[in-house]
Amino acid sequence: MEIERKFLIKELPAKLEQYVRKEIEQAYLCTNPVIRVRRDNDSYYMTYKGKGLMVREEYNLPLTKEAYDLLRGKAEGRIISKTRYLIPDEGGLTIELDVFHGELAPLVLAEVEFGSVEAANAYRMPDWFKEDVTDNPAYHNSNMISAHRAIPQKTADR
Repeated sequence: MEIERKFLIKELPAKLEQYVRKEIEQAYLCTNPVIRVRRDNDSYYMTYKGKGLMVREEYNLPLTKEAYDLLRGKAEGRIISKTRYLIPDEGGLTIELDVFHGELAPLVLAEVEFGSVEAANAYRMPDWFKEDVTDNPAYHNSNMISAHRAIPQKTADR
């Protein structure tokens, strides 16, 4: 199970370049259920995600680069490209700060994954977070692939 909350942010953290970062590209083969292929730096995998907003099933399967390239070519809608910064947070948590590129720029979202629903509900967002959008499906990547859907608004000064 994936237990995750999503947030808009007020501003990018200072010295963002000091954090570990990943270059991510993801394509969606299906959005109901969500079946996605992702390149995460030099790793490739396919993900199945069940229904839900904060809590949902998630399964990852490794792929070769060749399999990823083949499946990417069968994707629905736009390919999502983003830089993900891994920012340590209190209690051993990690903030995954996604800075979107291409048509989705200048969107910036922060995600935090938890070990339990109780931990997710107890989480207090840092001062640089703006708004909890966990329950807004517009901020699920799988809903951002359609050229006909509105792109969520700018979320931070960059």
